[in-house]
Amino acid sequence: MSHSVFLNWAAITLSIFNTILLLWLGLTVLLNAERRVVGVWITGSGLIVAAAFFISHTIILQRGLSYPDWQFAFWWKGAVLPANFLPFAWYVVMLWYAGYWQEAQSQLVRRHRWWFRLISLTMLFGMLMLIVIPSQPASPYGDRFLDIIAPGSAWARPFLIFLVVGFSGYITLTMFLSLDVLRHPGPASRLMGDVARQRAKPWLMATTFALLLVTLLVTWTLLWISRNLLEGNVFLWQPQTYDTLARFDLWIVIVLTAAIVLLGQATVAYEIFTGKSLPRFGLRRQWWRVLSLGVMYSLVASGLIVFEFPRVHGILLLTILTTVFVALLGWRSYEERQGTIASLRHFVNSERLYDRLLSDSSGRSADIRPSFVALCRDVLETSVAFLIPVGPLATLVNERYSWPTQKNPPAVDSLIARNPKPDEISIPLEPDVWERARWGIPLWNQRGLIGFLLLGDKLGGGLYTEEEIEVARSSGEQLIDHLATSEIAARLMTLQRERMVESQLLDQQTRRILHDDVLPQLHTAMLTLSGPNGKQEAVSLLSGAHKQISDLLHAMPRTAAQPVQKYGLVEALERLLQEEFTHAFERVDWLVDAAAHRAFDHLNPLTAEVTYYAAREAIRNAAKYGRGVDGERPLALTLTMKAGQELIFQIQDDGVGAQNHLFAGRQDRHSGGHGLNLHSTMMAVVGGELVIDSLPEKYTRVELRLPLKGQINQVPGS
Repeated sequence: MSHSVFLNWAAITLSIFNTILLLWLGLTVLLNAERRVVGVWITGSGLIVAAAFFISHTIILQRGLSYPDWQFAFWWKGAVLPANFLPFAWYVVMLWYAGYWQEAQSQLVRRHRWWFRLISLTMLFGMLMLIVIPSQPASPYGDRFLDIIAPGSAWARPFLIFLVVGFSGYITLTMFLSLDVLRHPGPASRLMGDVARQRAKPWLMATTFALLLVTLLVTWTLLWISRNLLEGNVFLWQPQTYDTLARFDLWIVIVLTAAIVLLGQATVAYEIFTGKSLPRFGLRRQWWRVLSLGVMYSLVASGLIVFEFPRVHGILLLTILTTVFVALLGWRSYEERQGTIASLRHFVNSERLYDRLLSDSSGRSADIRPSFVALCRDVLETSVAFLIPVGPLATLVNERYSWPTQKNPPAVDSLIARNPKPDEISIPLEPDVWERARWGIPLWNQRGLIGFLLLGDKLGGGLYTEEEIEVARSSGEQLIDHLATSEIAARLMTLQRERMVESQLLDQQTRRILHDDVLPQLHTAMLTLSGPNGKQEAVSLLSGAHKQISDLLHAMPRTAAQPVQKYGLVEALERLLQEEFTHAFERVDWLVDAAAHRAFDHLNPLTAEVTYYAAREAIRNAAKYGRGVDGERPLALTLTMKAGQELIFQIQDDGVGAQNHLFAGRQDRHSGGHGLNLHSTMMAVVGGELVIDSLPEKYTRVELRLPLKGQINQVPGS
């Protein structure tokens, strides 16, 4: 060590601090990697080797340069061997990170193929030389090394020039090649890899520039040692050299510490080496805690070494420090947990849906906008967001939500066409095309894709963490499911209220007709029959009563369960068309294959009844509104049944299209009409969906979709 206590304290503090950071980073990369490929092993192992270098460096600083035993030889080699290997490891890691081994004919491979071979051979040659050459100036192997570098030796100048130029040129070349790799990387293979690479690039460039500065300082130190050795002014084992070498060493370690901190920030902020699609906020918190622990621990530990505290006092002091840090860590974890719960309070509070459904006679469903605003503003801190339902629930959730403005959300047909997979966490978007949205998050439930959550950049300019995307995905799925569920409940409540009113009115009408009309006629008929010539008049009265009862029975609601159960769905619809819509269409075409016919005829009773009612409503709308204002317009109806991964029943007319037809079929529930809105609700209840597609003056198509699983009873012979 040098003669300056504070110089020794600073050097050992930084050395211990770097050991903690590098060891944590190396283990973090290896333990948290998504797939432990060769590049991950090289990165993690290289960081651990760098930690081993600083372990040896700390011991050398504590013992000095002239400690003449075999242990010092071991620690000396433990420092110089990693010092030769680490520049090569950094270059290899940058090549792997930039995609050097992903495409054999990429431009990156063509630029660096021969440079990589040259650096590899140079590193191996340097390792061999460092193993062969004695490890300390006063070596137990003899003075041959000292004879070579002595001022009068003929080999002194060539050897020292070779040492300085060779080692300095080797590490300088690796740094410049690493900078070139970072400036012109290959294509990224992982999701969001390009974005993470672009945002991590300044940190990696700064790290490489710091390592380049270390190279210059090391070169300057080697030149100073070589010049003094050649001139015979100073020798490494003399005490007067310690202070100068310690200053050189301190500056080098300071720059290395800056490089390590920059590398750690890039590693935890963008997950550049673990292969994760997104960084994790928890990893970033751990990094700051390790930095705090490293600063406190290294200051105390180096102070114990430099000021030579008694061993028991040092152990007790480190024990107290560790205990206090663990207590502070627990306190911060609790505070962060409370903050997370507060930010998600909108999602755990009750929506009071039950009270709203019972007290609100309009049947209005839940309002998810406060929760959506809380998700975008408080949890994600996003600049723009869109929640867009698709698939089976889109017919139930008609509204699309946007943040912060009331913009019209973009169409997501192209995202649906990409056929995203459930394990695909997000899809990169072009902000200019998608209303400033940069990421599309698919939302799923057990029935498949139910929507997309489109997110723009974070307000702070950072990258979303993995935890934030998972929260966004789960929250988006919950919001759509909640809105669809409340919509179904509201529609069913509205339907039930209307049915109750209809039932009461029908009951009152039945009682009135039977009491005021039918019973008096029957009484009059009985009195007439008792007279001598009252048979003809009695028959007339009984005929009138019979007609009134018949009309009353005809006006009462009829169930479709019996014809569907008796004839099957297809034949029941055929009979419906023949009986009720004989003159409604000029032509009715059935396109039903045998497999679809069997499948639809063997639907379970509830599903068959719901499908029958929905199909009947679509046929009625086509017959009533398909011609528009032109009552003489020809109108054809085509019914198509398909059986594949799901059952599809299409009712299509060639009428006026959406101008009147669609609005008639999708009356708002507040107007008091049923329409296809309520039938889409019933389809959702049985696990299907109702989709309407219309082109003005061309066609209107109502498509009933049912999942194949769980809807069909066992078909005989299948």
